[in-house]
Amino acid sequence: MEDIEDLFIGGGGGGGAPPGFRLPITSVGLNPKKKKKPDLNGNLSQIKHPLAPLSPKVPGTETIYIKTFGCSHNQSDSEYMAGQLSAFGYSLSDNPEDADLWLINTCTVKSPSQSAMDTLIAKGKGAKKPLVVAGCVPQGSRDIKELDGVSIVGVQQIDRVVEIVEETLKGHEVRLLSRKTLPALDLPKVRKNKFVEILPINVGCLGACTYCKTKHARGHLGSYTVDGLVGRVKSVIADGVREIWLSSEDTGAYGRDIGVNLPILLNAIVKELPPDASTMLRIGMTNPPFILEHLKEIAEVLRHPCVYSFLHVPVQSGSDAVLTAMNREYTVSEFKTVVDTLTELVPGMQIATDIICGFPGETDEDFAQTRDLIKEYKFPQVHISQFYPRPGTPAARMKKVPSTVVKNRSRELTSVFEAFTPYVGMEGRVERIWITEVATDGTHLVGHTKGYVQVLVAGPESMLGTSAIVKITSVGRWSVFGEVIETIPELNDKAAVGKERQSQENCFPCSNNFETCACSTEPETCACGPESCGEQVTLTKCSVTTTGVPLEDQNNRNLIGWLLRKRKNQVQKFVENEIDLGLKKKQEQTQESIGKWGVVDKALLGGMLASFLTIVAVLVHLGFRIMSSK
Repeated sequence: MEDIEDLFIGGGGGGGAPPGFRLPITSVGLNPKKKKKPDLNGNLSQIKHPLAPLSPKVPGTETIYIKTFGCSHNQSDSEYMAGQLSAFGYSLSDNPEDADLWLINTCTVKSPSQSAMDTLIAKGKGAKKPLVVAGCVPQGSRDIKELDGVSIVGVQQIDRVVEIVEETLKGHEVRLLSRKTLPALDLPKVRKNKFVEILPINVGCLGACTYCKTKHARGHLGSYTVDGLVGRVKSVIADGVREIWLSSEDTGAYGRDIGVNLPILLNAIVKELPPDASTMLRIGMTNPPFILEHLKEIAEVLRHPCVYSFLHVPVQSGSDAVLTAMNREYTVSEFKTVVDTLTELVPGMQIATDIICGFPGETDEDFAQTRDLIKEYKFPQVHISQFYPRPGTPAARMKKVPSTVVKNRSRELTSVFEAFTPYVGMEGRVERIWITEVATDGTHLVGHTKGYVQVLVAGPESMLGTSAIVKITSVGRWSVFGEVIETIPELNDKAAVGKERQSQENCFPCSNNFETCACSTEPETCACGPESCGEQVTLTKCSVTTTGVPLEDQNNRNLIGWLLRKRKNQVQKFVENEIDLGLKKKQEQTQESIGKWGVVDKALLGGMLASFLTIVAVLVHLGFRIMSSK
């Protein structure tokens, strides 16, 4: 079937409806449901009586089940589609059996994710559920047999999901795939986690990796404007979001199609983040080629108090020969430059990476180089996957490594990685964390440190969306456990926020309590202390001197000092409040006391006057005697 954009009245001009608006049904291309002819040979039960009651469901009030596969960009797309459906009146359910329609948002990166989609589609068809399939699979492989008989929506058509759902519920098959403009960022949205905003900054990429199917779906780079993204950041902060995840197929390539770059965007966003670091920014996955020229600028942003010191940089292989076959456009040495520079310039920096095992042509020596790279850097997070040939990609036509060899290499590398103990030195440390979700065990809350280390703490769900000071009590392979010392209140007072921003502008930011800001008149921390700076070392606009204390000791002592200063500040505020409240009363009491003289007061005043007059008389008498003697 043709795409809807090819079936518009008047030849398809006009580019469709503005984002958030619904097109009239006459402009929607669809395959009408074929009506079955009644069986006149005795099966009268299939003939619907003309006066039979209509469906109990009022159009626009049905229940929708949404299943999402793949990356955070896909998750954001699902949240946008859920928001539009909810705003139109549809109900959302996590239970597929209760739903009137299933919306499946798919991923085409690996074969297993697409196989899971195939299984779910078959299950939906078996249950006679109307199906809408969205995401990268229909966009990149629209003609596969699994999509027969279902409606499909492309990755840049998510702002028209209501139309597709409406028509699908009527029994029609609808397809929307082609588009030349990006979906609006201000569409209604239902977040899976109300404290986390996944913000797509661009779609597509500039790469041409030989194994990648996502390029077929997401296409060439298309970036949102800086102003549009900053406006969205302001909006979600006002909504109470506590984490903003920048999402992209390649964050580092942002803006190259519109004349800007990633540092420009990041600096613009950082200016809008609350000065008390109540909302944190997480930078999304970036490939090495496009951040090599901006490493110092990226490091400066990662040191910012409101930005997690964490970055996902896929290397895919430790062999230059394999990287060339993948057409990754960088070398192992350049990847190491990225890691080494960020680790050196950003204290507590955490880097995650990806590895593909068994890429076509990978030799034992190539794999050994990959294994050595992982051993050398001991990354805290490594996503290891086996190579899966994706239809239509150049790598699918290359000579494959035997599957048994691929599996063995994957197992070996996984064993190497799992032997690492990246968090063993954290026990006993005091850290600030940001709490955003409930753990899968249902008893702990999940928070993250400035370096995005996962911390599990016990506490009520009312702590979700807050920041806290915790002491790390034990460490595990994938996360650490902590005990909450104190929650950090949010800066709600506008005057306080303004003062805090001014302090950051004048002296931004102090790295820790053992440094003296050049713009400070006292050897103390400046106003942008650890409660707002997140206690990371940042060397911008502020000359500092350090004491040479080891970093871990500084972190512990910094937070203890922060607690002591907070206590001191509370006492000072209490005294200032008492003075302000009592000042008027004390003045009135003083004025009243002047008009009410007691006997003792009068006697004292009289004595003082008599003494004064006596002294004056003696001085006058002495003066006359001196003059007469001359």
